[in-house]
Amino acid sequence: MILTKILLGLLQIVFLMALAPLVQGIIKKIKALFQSRRGPSIFQSYFDLIKFLKKDQVVSEQASWIFHITPYICMISVLTVGALVPVIGVSVPLGFAGDALVVVYLFAVMRFFMALAGLDTGSAFGGMASSREMMVASLAEPALLLSLFTLALTAGSLNLSGMVQKLADLKIAVISPSYLLVFVAFVMVVLAETGRIPVDNPTTHLELTMIHEGMILEYSGRYLALMEWSAWIKQLILFTLLANLFAPWEIHLLWYPPKILVLAILVACIESSVAKLRLFRIPDLLAVSTALSILALITLVLKGL
Repeated sequence: MILTKILLGLLQIVFLMALAPLVQGIIKKIKALFQSRRGPSIFQSYFDLIKFLKKDQVVSEQASWIFHITPYICMISVLTVGALVPVIGVSVPLGFAGDALVVVYLFAVMRFFMALAGLDTGSAFGGMASSREMMVASLAEPALLLSLFTLALTAGSLNLSGMVQKLADLKIAVISPSYLLVFVAFVMVVLAETGRIPVDNPTTHLELTMIHEGMILEYSGRYLALMEWSAWIKQLILFTLLANLFAPWEIHLLWYPPKILVLAILVACIESSVAKLRLFRIPDLLAVSTALSILALITLVLKGL
């Protein structure tokens, strides 16, 4: 039984690894169409990974072991999360190993080492990006935790499989003011966690405006491939949480791609219709997300009294 769960967990991880670059390519393609451009192929991300893996690495003389180990820690962290999140089924192969809080902590570990790596080489742009990333994280993580905690109170469990199963059992009754507030807050958090507009611009070439890209500016070759790939997998995992927690019906392989496609289109629409916020306006956006999460929690508690 345990061996079967481990094998299923590995298959789920491979599935996420294979699909993540495609989702990134679809978002880029849709954004290009909105801008009346042909844009790259939806498979361009795969070609980029292969190109990076074939290139030699250029490593700064100032880099320590932190710089070298960070790409592997980022990949291991997101792959571990991938085994803990319901993807194409309610049951999670390795659900016994952790709950929603473990997912948040693993994302925090990934972010922590990325920030250290940005500082490690002594690059001014890397240091600025790491500082900005920590600012965004300090505001996004409370909103994420509050959103998950509100859903956990609704489902009566912090276990992600239990949450999805309970929300699916409630069917249309799950829709409530608190549920809708959490949904809006969670969308804002996903945009922040994935480095999307209006929080960050993943396609920028201006070092002074970079956040996520600034932290990996010194990476090249195989290390850059791992950093980019892990970021795409994290994005897909957050899309999966958004899809399965807020549309917890028909959770199987047939309906998973359409749900992710809808979210990819939604993100592309948001990025094509709004401008990137100035750095000092980002806390206002994430404060709204936190406030909505708190209002959702208060609404749920008052409803239960």
